[in-house]
Amino acid sequence: MVDYLMHWPALTRGTLLGRYKRFMADIVLDDGSVVTAHCPNSGRMLACSEPGRTAFMTLSEKPGRKFPYTWEIIEMPDSLVIVNTMRANQIAGAAIQRGLIPELSGYSSQRAEVRISDHSRIDLMLSGQGVSPCLVEVKSSTLVENGMAMFPDAVTDRGLKHVRDLLYMRSQGYRSVMLFIIQRMDARSFTPAAHIDPAYTAGLQKAWKEGLEVIVYDTAVDLSGVALGRNIPCIL
Repeated sequence: MVDYLMHWPALTRGTLLGRYKRFMADIVLDDGSVVTAHCPNSGRMLACSEPGRTAFMTLSEKPGRKFPYTWEIIEMPDSLVIVNTMRANQIAGAAIQRGLIPELSGYSSQRAEVRISDHSRIDLMLSGQGVSPCLVEVKSSTLVENGMAMFPDAVTDRGLKHVRDLLYMRSQGYRSVMLFIIQRMDARSFTPAAHIDPAYTAGLQKAWKEGLEVIVYDTAVDLSGVALGRNIPCIL
């Protein structure tokens, strides 16, 4: 029995026509009608936005939404890929709560979207008796080339800021962790994408040498839900 961290709501199947304006995608349904879906992914989506691929969406019943459909998954040759980057936080939070990530066990409480300054928030703060509080920033990796997962797939000033924030908070007595969730199943290892964002890569490498922890897990994705996958080797 699969230990799902989350179950998909009903999924609507279609074929991707194209993604545009970053946050929109046109998808033709099996009945031939075309819908515009919200694409919750600010990256370039290299290797996971090829027109003609099978795509799966969820449908919101929230009134007033401009685009009721949300693009969740694309079917690539070697794996289903979760393109909705917001799912990474949901997956990470549930995995930590269930004690499925040994590196982040031993904490009794978890808070999301923790403000650490007037201009900065970190995804998760873990706390417990007798341990230093742990700050965890979660990043979604959807780019895989020849078995190598990478992040980012576009230049990310915000991502570099998170690295620097975590390193600063470590100097203030916090445990600081960057947790990469690979939202597909065809990666054998992980590395920062130096050819896409050399500044982010250099910043992450520097922070790692100074004590920032980097943890990488992939996911097991099917059309019922998502389970935590394997601890993936990280090359820094």
